[in-house]
Amino acid sequence: MNLGLKDKTVLVTGGTKGIGRAIAEAFVKEGADVAVAARSKVDENWNPQIKVINGDLLMKEERERVFTEVTGTLGPIDVLINNVGGSSGTTITATSLDQFYEAFELNYFSAVHFSKLVLPAMQASQKGAILMISSVFGRESGGKATYNSAKAAMISFTKALADEVARDGIQVNGIAPGSILHPTGNWQRRLEENPEKIEHFVDEQIPAGRFGRPEEIANVALFMASDKASWVQGATLNVDGGQSRSNA
Repeated sequence: MNLGLKDKTVLVTGGTKGIGRAIAEAFVKEGADVAVAARSKVDENWNPQIKVINGDLLMKEERERVFTEVTGTLGPIDVLINNVGGSSGTTITATSLDQFYEAFELNYFSAVHFSKLVLPAMQASQKGAILMISSVFGRESGGKATYNSAKAAMISFTKALADEVARDGIQVNGIAPGSILHPTGNWQRRLEENPEKIEHFVDEQIPAGRFGRPEEIANVALFMASDKASWVQGATLNVDGGQSRSNA
């Protein structure tokens, strides 16, 4: 299927590993011009077709620098993938307020900020796609409260922005992944630390009976960012092998 993504300019935040990297590589295969922004460096297997801009996306000034560099090199952004994220803390009582602020800055405000940065050019051209990578735990309990709360806000923001810009020809949607296994992720670390516990988790919590793969999120991202999803607006789609317990 031709998704019409050839020559599109794509920015993926948090795109040097895991889900973000898989999304970036998938867009390159579709013929898009892709840049990723992240703090971490790339490894020797990095695809040279993907432009890398290192920056601390916790910081407003760094996000603005990244945006200026991408658009100065590749031109206006056609597709924005707000993927950068992370979690910290333990129980709510044992987690500092600063950790909540940081979680929102990275997971939520970075998405709000980059979305606001790309909107003027998208509105001028009357086209564009913005995709938020949230989490099934943005909809239900589980995981760390810092992360869950920020991802819940992200899902709400997705719908609000989608309604606001729908008549400008801009698609705004989201993907809520379940538990995804990749070499640099938390699930891989936990699997190595306690294989029996994690195998029990998968058996009990994921109806599909296995972890998801980054490529399975990337495949959905391609569709959601394409014209084939032109009548999908404001939706956040669970991609989780049935892991979520919600009916949404």
